[in-house]
Amino acid sequence: MELALILLVIAVIFIVRTFKIVPQQNAWVVERLGKYDRTLTPGLKFVIPFVERVGYKHSLKEVPLDVPSQVCITRDNTQLQVDGILYFQVTDPMRASYGSSNYIVAITQLAQTTLRSVIGKMELDKTFEERDAINASVVSALDEAALNWGVKVLRYEIKDLTPPAEILRSMQAQITAEREKRALIAASEGKRQEQINLAEGQRAAFIAKSEGERQSEINLAQGEAAAITAVAEATADAIRKIASAIQQPGGEQAVQLKVAEKAVDAYANLARVNNTMIVPGHMGEVAGLIGTAMALMKKPLPAGSGSNPGAAPAAR
Repeated sequence: MELALILLVIAVIFIVRTFKIVPQQNAWVVERLGKYDRTLTPGLKFVIPFVERVGYKHSLKEVPLDVPSQVCITRDNTQLQVDGILYFQVTDPMRASYGSSNYIVAITQLAQTTLRSVIGKMELDKTFEERDAINASVVSALDEAALNWGVKVLRYEIKDLTPPAEILRSMQAQITAEREKRALIAASEGKRQEQINLAEGQRAAFIAKSEGERQSEINLAQGEAAAITAVAEATADAIRKIASAIQQPGGEQAVQLKVAEKAVDAYANLARVNNTMIVPGHMGEVAGLIGTAMALMKKPLPAGSGSNPGAAPAAR
Protein backbone atom coordinates (compact mmCIF):
# COMPACT_ATOMS: atom_id res chain seq x y z
CA MET A 1 0.00 0.00 0.00
CA GLU A 2 2.75 2.43 0.84
CA LEU A 3 4.57 1.49 -2.35
CA ALA A 4 1.49 2.18 -4.40
CA LEU A 5 1.10 5.58 -2.76
CA ILE A 6 4.75 6.40 -3.50
CA LEU A 7 4.33 5.35 -7.11
CA LEU A 8 1.21 7.52 -7.39
CA VAL A 9 3.04 10.56 -6.03
CA ILE A 10 5.90 9.95 -8.46
CA ALA A 11 3.44 9.64 -11.33
CA VAL A 12 1.75 12.90 -10.40
CA ILE A 13 5.06 14.69 -10.17
CA PHE A 14 6.12 13.20 -13.49
CA ILE A 15 2.91 14.33 -15.17
CA VAL A 16 3.11 17.81 -13.70
CA ARG A 17 6.70 18.20 -14.82
CA THR A 18 6.01 16.70 -18.24
CA PHE A 19 2.89 18.53 -19.44
CA LYS A 20 2.99 22.33 -19.67
CA ILE A 21 0.17 24.62 -20.75
CA VAL A 22 1.52 27.90 -22.09
CA PRO A 23 -1.03 30.81 -22.02
CA GLN A 24 -1.76 32.97 -25.05
CA GLN A 25 0.71 35.85 -25.68
CA ASN A 26 3.33 34.13 -23.54
CA ALA A 27 6.63 32.40 -24.31
CA TRP A 28 8.49 30.01 -22.02
CA VAL A 29 12.18 29.28 -22.36
CA VAL A 30 13.17 25.62 -21.83
CA GLU A 31 16.62 24.65 -20.64
CA ARG A 32 18.03 21.16 -20.98
CA LEU A 33 20.62 20.37 -18.39
CA GLY A 34 21.16 24.10 -17.80
CA LYS A 35 21.49 25.01 -21.49
CA TYR A 36 18.97 26.79 -23.69
CA ASP A 37 17.03 24.26 -25.74
CA ARG A 38 13.86 25.77 -27.15
CA THR A 39 11.03 28.26 -26.64
CA LEU A 40 7.53 27.01 -25.91
CA THR A 41 4.68 28.76 -27.74
CA PRO A 42 1.07 28.95 -26.42
CA GLY A 43 -0.70 25.60 -26.02
CA LEU A 44 -0.07 22.17 -24.48
CA LYS A 45 3.65 21.32 -24.50
CA PHE A 46 5.82 18.45 -23.25
CA VAL A 47 8.99 18.69 -21.18
CA ILE A 48 11.27 15.85 -20.14
CA PRO A 49 11.15 15.73 -16.35
CA PHE A 50 14.35 16.21 -14.41
CA VAL A 51 16.25 16.80 -17.68
CA GLU A 52 14.44 19.88 -18.98
CA ARG A 53 12.94 22.72 -17.08
CA VAL A 54 11.20 26.02 -17.81
CA GLY A 55 13.87 28.59 -17.02
CA TYR A 56 12.09 31.85 -17.97
CA LYS A 57 8.54 32.95 -18.63
CA HIS A 58 7.94 36.06 -20.73
CA SER A 59 4.79 37.96 -21.62
CA LEU A 60 4.64 39.07 -25.27
CA LYS A 61 2.11 41.82 -24.54
CA GLU A 62 2.95 45.52 -24.78
CA VAL A 63 4.17 46.62 -21.38
CA PRO A 64 3.99 50.22 -20.04
CA LEU A 65 7.00 51.12 -17.92
CA ASP A 66 7.00 54.22 -15.74
CA VAL A 67 10.33 56.04 -15.97
CA PRO A 68 11.10 57.74 -12.64
CA SER A 69 11.28 61.53 -12.50
CA GLN A 70 14.72 63.05 -12.80
CA VAL A 71 16.42 66.45 -12.99
CA CYS A 72 17.84 67.40 -16.40
CA ILE A 73 20.04 70.39 -17.27
CA THR A 74 19.17 72.27 -20.46
CA ARG A 75 21.60 73.92 -22.82
CA ASP A 76 21.04 77.30 -21.14
CA ASN A 77 21.86 75.79 -17.72
CA THR A 78 18.29 75.53 -16.42
CA GLN A 79 17.15 72.67 -14.24
CA LEU A 80 14.13 70.78 -15.51
CA GLN A 81 12.19 68.05 -13.72
CA VAL A 82 11.18 65.41 -16.28
CA ASP A 83 9.28 62.18 -16.02
CA GLY A 84 7.83 59.92 -18.68
CA ILE A 85 6.40 56.54 -19.58
CA LEU A 86 7.92 53.92 -21.86
CA TYR A 87 6.12 51.23 -23.88
CA PHE A 88 8.03 48.09 -24.90
CA GLN A 89 7.41 44.51 -25.98
CA VAL A 90 9.45 41.31 -25.78
CA THR A 91 10.14 40.11 -29.32
CA ASP A 92 12.88 37.51 -28.70
CA PRO A 93 12.35 35.43 -25.52
CA MET A 94 15.80 33.82 -25.75
CA ARG A 95 17.63 37.19 -25.90
CA ALA A 96 15.35 38.58 -23.18
CA SER A 97 16.40 35.66 -20.98
CA TYR A 98 20.13 35.70 -21.56
CA GLY A 99 20.90 39.13 -23.08
CA SER A 100 20.54 41.04 -19.81
CA SER A 101 20.21 40.11 -16.20
CA ASN A 102 17.25 42.52 -15.92
CA TYR A 103 16.16 44.15 -19.16
CA ILE A 104 13.51 46.27 -17.39
CA VAL A 105 16.12 47.99 -15.22
CA ALA A 106 18.41 48.32 -18.24
CA ILE A 107 15.68 49.99 -20.32
CA THR A 108 14.76 52.33 -17.47
CA GLN A 109 18.34 53.46 -16.89
CA LEU A 110 19.02 53.89 -20.60
CA ALA A 111 15.82 55.93 -21.00
CA GLN A 112 16.91 58.28 -18.22
CA THR A 113 20.44 58.78 -19.53
CA THR A 114 19.22 59.25 -23.11
CA LEU A 115 16.62 61.78 -21.96
CA ARG A 116 19.26 63.79 -20.08
CA SER A 117 21.48 63.79 -23.17
CA VAL A 118 18.71 64.92 -25.51
CA ILE A 119 17.46 67.71 -23.21
CA GLY A 120 21.02 68.88 -22.59
CA LYS A 121 21.25 69.81 -26.28
CA MET A 122 18.17 72.05 -26.16
CA GLU A 123 17.31 75.36 -24.60
CA LEU A 124 14.47 75.60 -22.10
CA ASP A 125 11.91 77.07 -24.50
CA LYS A 126 12.65 74.38 -27.11
CA THR A 127 11.97 71.57 -24.66
CA PHE A 128 8.32 72.65 -24.40
CA GLU A 129 7.96 73.10 -28.15
CA GLU A 130 9.71 69.91 -29.31
CA ARG A 131 8.32 67.13 -27.16
CA ASP A 132 7.76 64.97 -30.21
CA ALA A 133 11.41 65.34 -31.22
CA ILE A 134 12.54 64.40 -27.68
CA ASN A 135 10.29 61.34 -27.65
CA ALA A 136 11.52 60.23 -31.07
CA SER A 137 15.18 60.62 -30.05
CA VAL A 138 14.70 58.55 -26.89
CA VAL A 139 12.86 55.79 -28.76
CA SER A 140 15.54 55.66 -31.46
CA ALA A 141 18.39 55.34 -28.95
CA LEU A 142 16.57 52.76 -26.80
CA ASP A 143 15.41 50.65 -29.72
CA GLU A 144 18.93 50.31 -31.08
CA ALA A 145 20.35 49.20 -27.72
CA ALA A 146 17.38 46.98 -26.78
CA LEU A 147 17.86 44.68 -29.79
CA ASN A 148 20.48 42.74 -27.83
CA TRP A 149 17.98 42.30 -25.02
CA GLY A 150 15.24 40.86 -27.23
CA VAL A 151 13.02 43.87 -26.55
CA LYS A 152 11.33 46.26 -28.97
CA VAL A 153 10.81 49.83 -27.67
CA LEU A 154 7.56 51.03 -29.21
CA ARG A 155 7.25 54.63 -27.96
CA TYR A 156 8.18 57.03 -25.20
CA GLU A 157 5.99 59.84 -23.90
CA ILE A 158 7.00 62.70 -21.63
CA LYS A 159 4.35 63.05 -18.94
CA ASP A 160 5.50 66.30 -17.37
CA LEU A 161 8.16 68.99 -17.73
CA THR A 162 8.50 71.08 -14.58
CA PRO A 163 10.99 73.94 -14.40
CA PRO A 164 11.92 75.60 -11.06
CA ALA A 165 9.45 77.96 -9.40
CA GLU A 166 11.56 81.03 -10.28
CA ILE A 167 11.57 80.04 -13.94
CA LEU A 168 7.83 79.47 -13.83
CA ARG A 169 7.26 82.96 -12.45
CA SER A 170 9.54 84.46 -15.10
CA MET A 171 7.76 82.54 -17.85
CA GLN A 172 4.38 83.67 -16.54
CA ALA A 173 5.56 87.29 -16.48
CA GLN A 174 6.89 86.92 -20.01
CA ILE A 175 3.62 85.45 -21.22
CA THR A 176 1.67 88.26 -19.52
CA ALA A 177 3.92 90.90 -21.10
CA GLU A 178 3.56 89.25 -24.51
CA ARG A 179 -0.21 89.20 -24.21
CA GLU A 180 -0.30 92.85 -23.14
CA LYS A 181 1.95 93.70 -26.07
CA ARG A 182 -0.38 91.90 -28.46
CA ALA A 183 -3.37 93.69 -26.92
CA LEU A 184 -1.70 97.09 -27.36
CA ILE A 185 -0.74 96.26 -30.94
CA ALA A 186 -4.27 95.11 -31.68
CA ALA A 187 -5.71 98.29 -30.13
CA SER A 188 -3.32 100.52 -32.10
CA GLU A 189 -4.11 98.64 -35.30
CA GLY A 190 -7.80 99.13 -34.57
CA LYS A 191 -7.34 102.89 -34.00
CA ARG A 192 -5.23 103.14 -37.15
CA GLN A 193 -7.85 101.35 -39.20
CA GLU A 194 -10.54 103.52 -37.63
CA GLN A 195 -8.69 106.70 -38.63
CA ILE A 196 -8.16 105.35 -42.12
CA ASN A 197 -11.85 104.52 -42.42
CA LEU A 198 -12.85 107.97 -41.12
CA ALA A 199 -10.46 109.70 -43.52
CA GLU A 200 -11.72 107.65 -46.44
CA GLY A 201 -15.30 108.37 -45.41
CA GLN A 202 -14.63 112.12 -45.19
CA ARG A 203 -12.86 112.03 -48.54
CA ALA A 204 -15.73 110.16 -50.14
CA ALA A 205 -18.26 112.56 -48.57
CA PHE A 206 -16.27 115.61 -49.74
CA ILE A 207 -16.04 114.20 -53.27
CA ALA A 208 -19.74 113.39 -53.29
CA LYS A 209 -20.58 116.86 -51.97
CA SER A 210 -18.37 118.61 -54.53
CA GLU A 211 -19.80 116.47 -57.31
CA GLY A 212 -23.29 117.35 -56.13
CA GLU A 213 -22.47 121.08 -56.01
CA ARG A 214 -20.86 120.89 -59.43
CA GLN A 215 -23.86 119.11 -60.88
CA SER A 216 -26.18 121.60 -59.16
CA GLU A 217 -24.28 124.55 -60.67
CA ILE A 218 -24.37 122.88 -64.07
CA ASN A 219 -28.08 122.31 -63.73
CA LEU A 220 -28.66 125.94 -62.61
CA ALA A 221 -26.56 127.25 -65.47
CA GLN A 222 -28.39 125.07 -67.95
CA GLY A 223 -31.71 126.18 -66.44
CA GLU A 224 -30.75 129.88 -66.66
CA ALA A 225 -29.52 129.42 -70.21
CA ALA A 226 -32.74 127.66 -71.14
CA ALA A 227 -34.78 130.42 -69.43
CA ILE A 228 -32.84 133.17 -71.23
CA THR A 229 -33.28 131.35 -74.52
CA ALA A 230 -36.98 130.89 -73.88
CA VAL A 231 -37.40 134.58 -72.92
CA ALA A 232 -35.44 135.71 -75.96
CA GLU A 233 -37.44 133.49 -78.25
CA ALA A 234 -40.71 134.68 -76.65
CA THR A 235 -39.59 138.36 -76.97
CA ALA A 236 -38.55 137.86 -80.58
CA ASP A 237 -41.83 136.16 -81.34
CA ALA A 238 -43.76 139.00 -79.66
CA ILE A 239 -41.79 141.60 -81.62
CA ARG A 240 -42.47 139.74 -84.86
CA LYS A 241 -46.14 139.62 -84.06
CA ILE A 242 -46.21 143.36 -83.17
CA ALA A 243 -44.38 144.25 -86.38
CA SER A 244 -46.79 142.14 -88.36
CA ALA A 245 -49.77 143.76 -86.62
CA ILE A 246 -48.47 147.27 -87.34
CA GLN A 247 -48.36 146.51 -91.04
CA GLN A 248 -52.05 145.63 -90.99
CA PRO A 249 -54.70 148.34 -91.67
CA GLY A 250 -55.23 150.44 -88.54
CA GLY A 251 -52.02 149.16 -86.98
CA GLU A 252 -50.37 152.58 -86.77
CA GLN A 253 -53.38 154.11 -85.08
CA ALA A 254 -53.37 151.29 -82.52
CA VAL A 255 -49.70 151.89 -81.81
CA GLN A 256 -50.29 155.62 -81.46
CA LEU A 257 -53.05 154.89 -78.98
CA LYS A 258 -50.85 152.49 -77.02
CA VAL A 259 -47.98 154.92 -76.89
CA ALA A 260 -50.33 157.69 -75.72
CA GLU A 261 -51.63 155.41 -72.96
CA LYS A 262 -48.08 154.60 -71.87
CA ALA A 263 -47.19 158.29 -71.80
CA VAL A 264 -50.21 159.12 -69.70
CA ASP A 265 -49.40 156.23 -67.33
CA ALA A 266 -45.79 157.45 -67.05
CA TYR A 267 -46.95 160.95 -66.13
CA ALA A 268 -49.35 159.49 -63.59
CA ASN A 269 -46.66 157.31 -61.97
CA LEU A 270 -44.24 160.20 -61.84
CA ALA A 271 -46.89 162.32 -60.14
CA ARG A 272 -47.52 159.64 -57.52
CA VAL A 273 -43.81 159.18 -56.76
CA ASN A 274 -43.05 162.89 -56.41
CA ASN A 275 -46.39 163.71 -54.76
CA THR A 276 -46.78 166.35 -57.48
CA MET A 277 -49.20 166.53 -60.39
CA ILE A 278 -47.23 166.91 -63.63
CA VAL A 279 -49.11 167.55 -66.86
CA PRO A 280 -47.78 168.53 -70.27
CA GLY A 281 -47.83 172.21 -71.18
CA HIS A 282 -50.12 171.55 -74.12
CA MET A 283 -51.39 168.50 -75.94
CA GLY A 284 -48.93 169.11 -78.76
CA GLU A 285 -46.20 167.61 -76.61
CA VAL A 286 -48.14 164.34 -76.38
CA ALA A 287 -48.67 164.38 -80.10
CA GLY A 288 -44.96 165.06 -80.65
CA LEU A 289 -44.04 162.12 -78.35
CA ILE A 290 -46.37 159.81 -80.26
CA GLY A 291 -44.92 161.03 -83.55
CA THR A 292 -41.35 160.36 -82.41
CA ALA A 293 -42.29 156.81 -81.31
CA MET A 294 -43.98 156.13 -84.62
CA ALA A 295 -40.96 157.41 -86.49
CA LEU A 296 -38.70 155.04 -84.57
CA MET A 297 -41.00 152.17 -85.28
CA LYS A 298 -41.06 152.97 -88.98
CA LYS A 299 -37.25 153.15 -89.12
CA PRO A 300 -35.95 150.01 -90.85
CA LEU A 301 -33.99 147.48 -88.75
CA PRO A 302 -30.35 146.63 -89.52
CA ALA A 303 -29.74 143.78 -91.92
CA GLY A 304 -29.71 140.31 -90.28
CA SER A 305 -31.84 141.33 -87.29
CA GLY A 306 -34.32 138.68 -86.19
CA SER A 307 -36.77 141.17 -84.70
CA ASN A 308 -38.56 142.02 -87.98
CA PRO A 309 -39.57 139.04 -90.03
CA GLY A 310 -40.41 141.43 -92.84
CA ALA A 311 -36.67 142.41 -93.29
CA ALA A 312 -37.24 145.90 -94.72
CA PRO A 313 -34.72 147.27 -97.26
CA ALA A 314 -31.76 149.27 -96.00
CA ALA A 315 -33.11 152.60 -97.39
CA ARG A 316 -36.38 153.87 -98.58
